[in-house]
Amino acid sequence: MAAVDLNSQLGHLARRLQQAHHLLWNTMVSEEITSPQFAVLNTLVTEPGLDQRTVGERVGLDRSTIAEVIGRLVSRGLLGKVRDPQDGRRFLLRLTEEGERVQRKLAVRAARMNQVFLAPLSGDERTLFLGLIQRVSDAAEGLRNPAEPLAAQH
Repeated sequence: MAAVDLNSQLGHLARRLQQAHHLLWNTMVSEEITSPQFAVLNTLVTEPGLDQRTVGERVGLDRSTIAEVIGRLVSRGLLGKVRDPQDGRRFLLRLTEEGERVQRKLAVRAARMNQVFLAPLSGDERTLFLGLIQRVSDAAEGLRNPAEPLAAQH
């Protein structure tokens, strides 16, 4: 039996990228605020007043994960929740003053981290790389049944 070349395996490469990202995030951006937590803060800078479900969709987190992330940000005093006046079952989210301050600080650090992370690539390669990852990520989020693409090939 021949071994599979791991450098041709998406999962292996994605895991290696994630490990590198996690290391850089913790050393260059924040040990307290995670990348998903920053994504929530960042989303609410541009779209204040979104509900939890919509924020989760924007940042690509499932219902239970977004609930946990938002709960942590609220308990840290970075997010505030108010009842939606049009639907009392929903809460609308806004950054607190502290949340705005933290987001601004982390945005600068995250931009520097991205420069370090993508340093092996030229400017054109960075644009292409990020565009391709975005396209694959968007397509992957649309998959409801992972077996469907395999069935379509046969």
